[in-house]
Amino acid sequence: MLDPQETEAQFEQRWWELMNQMRERFGKKPDLNALLLLIGVQELGQGAGPFTKEQKQDLMHIATCRLFSLSGFYELERVDEDGWPHYRLLHPVPFANLKEQERMLKWHILEYFDSQEE
Repeated sequence: MLDPQETEAQFEQRWWELMNQMRERFGKKPDLNALLLLIGVQELGQGAGPFTKEQKQDLMHIATCRLFSLSGFYELERVDEDGWPHYRLLHPVPFANLKEQERMLKWHILEYFDSQEE
């Protein structure tokens, strides 16, 4: 879960470091939706597309489930015959307000990219 020892300044520093890495890699700073799409494509493992609008929404859903699996809210249930992962909700994700929701999502994104480097 979120690290209670991490200060807001440390968290923001980690986030801006990731954004700078993404800017260097892709030539522009991505927003949260672009990061979710990137993670979804990576989790699907079938390359960069092309994808339909509906498939892009599905990829963002895959990313969200994968991210929240880091905290035990979801678990991978199966991969279908087309290679698309399907997740099962284990516990409802608690969100109090939009700011907290965004921070929790950012924290999970940071953890995801940190785990990819290991």
